[in-house]
Amino acid sequence: MANYKAPIQDMQFVLHDVFKADDLWASMPSTSEVTPDLVSAILEEGARVCENELFPINRQGDEEGCTWKDGEVTTPTGFKEAYATYAESGWLSLGGDPEFGGQGMPKMLTVMFEEMVYAANTSFALYPALTAGACLCLLHHASDELKQTYLPPMYEGRWSGSMCLTEPHCGTDLGIMKTKAVPGDDGTYKISGTKIFITGGEHDLNENIIHLVLAKLPDAPAGPKGISLFVVPKFKVNADGSLGERNLLACGSIEHKMGIKGSATCVMNFDGAEGYLVGEENRGLAAMFTMMNYERLSIGLQGIGLGDVSYQLAREYALERIQSRSPAGKVQPDQVADPIIVHPDVRRMLLTQRAYTEGGRAFAAYVGMWLDMAKGHPDDATRTKAEGLVALLTPVAKAYFTDRGLDATVLGQQVLGGHGYIREWGLEQFVRDARIAQIYEGTNGIQALDLMGRKIAANQGAFFQSFKQEVQAFIDSTPDLAEFNGPLADALARLDDATTAVLNQVKDDPNAIGAASCDYLNLFGLTAYAYMWAMMASAAKAQDSAFHRTKLETARFFMQRLLPESLGYHAKVLAGSETLMATPADAF
Repeated sequence: MANYKAPIQDMQFVLHDVFKADDLWASMPSTSEVTPDLVSAILEEGARVCENELFPINRQGDEEGCTWKDGEVTTPTGFKEAYATYAESGWLSLGGDPEFGGQGMPKMLTVMFEEMVYAANTSFALYPALTAGACLCLLHHASDELKQTYLPPMYEGRWSGSMCLTEPHCGTDLGIMKTKAVPGDDGTYKISGTKIFITGGEHDLNENIIHLVLAKLPDAPAGPKGISLFVVPKFKVNADGSLGERNLLACGSIEHKMGIKGSATCVMNFDGAEGYLVGEENRGLAAMFTMMNYERLSIGLQGIGLGDVSYQLAREYALERIQSRSPAGKVQPDQVADPIIVHPDVRRMLLTQRAYTEGGRAFAAYVGMWLDMAKGHPDDATRTKAEGLVALLTPVAKAYFTDRGLDATVLGQQVLGGHGYIREWGLEQFVRDARIAQIYEGTNGIQALDLMGRKIAANQGAFFQSFKQEVQAFIDSTPDLAEFNGPLADALARLDDATTAVLNQVKDDPNAIGAASCDYLNLFGLTAYAYMWAMMASAAKAQDSAFHRTKLETARFFMQRLLPESLGYHAKVLAGSETLMATPADAF
């Protein structure tokens, strides 16, 4: 099996040539000290850690998995040592707030590093990803006392975080949760209930786990408006920051899963555990969405990373595997056959993988750019626009990255043929690891409903108009790019028409949003990737090297062979809900 190599050159191209990140960072006080040299150092050292520390233990983690015994979870061989190295090197604090020990690096940069980690070892990546999300939630919503207590050791890696939402009887519909929080006389709360599917709920990687738990107060309103958020540490924390007695919570079991076997997916039982309110009572779901939205983009990066490592292995195999002759004549006449890279269908699969992965990488940086501007741009109007675009693009990123990520892993497996189905080559693990990304942190169907219902219909397409205007401005400003802008303009027109159509359908049809949502998200994703590829083509045209020529060829492949799928999605959106809802339930 080939080794993973972090795509540093492509990451540098996206950051510096496509998005001019250096100029953006220099314009904002919070990122003004981020220089190209610093970016290079972070990417290069991050690549070293991922290639040499995390990827070598990936297969072992899959084969060994996590083990549970008497409430304690042991991670696979090598994970604890790798985590110590990861924490000591400061990777857990890369994007954290400097006030509490974080490094404050921009999101455009941290998404690149996160992609590497997911590519190298997805199971391992989930532990720091949950910690980073929990830190962000505390930073935005916790009291100063809670921030001072929990953020520094979490950034240091001594403590980690988890997100406790789902219960045995409720997943998406959190309003019917049963976990209770009873207030005490000392300002603490007693948390009781069971949470399931808790990533990193118990493990042996560090000394304490900080659970963010959704629960309901005794007099809480019904539904989601009655949910509060609590910090519930595995070990209580003394006034001096040292660890005290174990809290009244335990891991009841871990799940036996299709993939991500080195990630502990736990059943967590809270039996009157001491917790501390985060934010206001009955406003917990809004606070938790800060973490959930972080995790949704992070899980999207899982799709990109796994698509890339699958492409790398499939490419190497296609260059070496000897099978049949080229349809154009012998390429290696001194050999019994030619490498399979000569066959058009193998090239179709590899180019599709590459187009999805590199398009996704650019789109991740694009979302990161708006996150950076929403956080730190000095202009109020720009921050407001950025916040709207982040809201619009987050469900697209999570769902489209992970859908195309699974597609890319399956294509990589297909390139290897029978060897792709065999464990020792590694491709089958990537397929299994990628599959979960379409399900957790809100299934992709839920992401599509969020996009269509909350981010399009709820504001009559206002966020979409902002995106549309930006894409159109790029098209208008690059008349020399007709080869790429022509297909992009056509796709944008289809997306605009589909948006208008659903906004009209929903006036008379309560099923219109649900019927259109998944096809609309795919149409949006294709159009967004077309925008990314047009921008990358524009940047690549300005330079002449093998890297930039290959970038242009991949852009042409995307426009000619993948973007036409938007025609089908457009037609399906326009079809409405009638054929979906006509069949009686008892006829299924």
